[in-house]
Amino acid sequence: MFASLLGTAFRLAIVLTVCTGLLYPGVVTGVAQLLFPFQANGSLVEHNGRVVGSELLAQPFSEAAYLHARASAAGGGYDATASSGTNAGPTSSRLRDALTARALVAESLGVARGEIPADMITASASGLDPHVSPANARRQLVRVARARGVPVASLDTLLGRYVEPRTLGVLGEPRVNVLRFNLMLDSLLSIR
Repeated sequence: MFASLLGTAFRLAIVLTVCTGLLYPGVVTGVAQLLFPFQANGSLVEHNGRVVGSELLAQPFSEAAYLHARASAAGGGYDATASSGTNAGPTSSRLRDALTARALVAESLGVARGEIPADMITASASGLDPHVSPANARRQLVRVARARGVPVASLDTLLGRYVEPRTLGVLGEPRVNVLRFNLMLDSLLSIR
């Protein structure tokens, strides 16, 4: 009797392994490759013939001539293998200190204290959010324009073309993909 149960359990394990470990992932991968090949392959962004990043993952930009991504709590910063938030709550002194430090940086870049967008000082939940809000991007344009030697109004016009609307018109908020905007800046405007 026990040998019969063990044989049944073993056969069931084999069938479930094949179904859930081979068939299901194979079908999902095939459908994704057929219907959404760009997304299924990582939404990789090419510039001058080489892959420079993914449209879905933030990257550190620290030079004045570029938009900066949201702060990252992932590993040492923007580490996709350590994606996570800080899990620090509203009473956390560590969170308060981090927000204060980021607000001071924003102020040193010319953003008035009452005009600092929330996403300029808070880290994203994953630590890898590739977007910033249009308000965050606009607050950074003065620094970017100064570094590139162009009028802020020109950059604001370009930025308007890169604001992505809500998904399906209702999900999320309008946003700017930092990598895409920075690549456009490099394509159109050299750094002086």
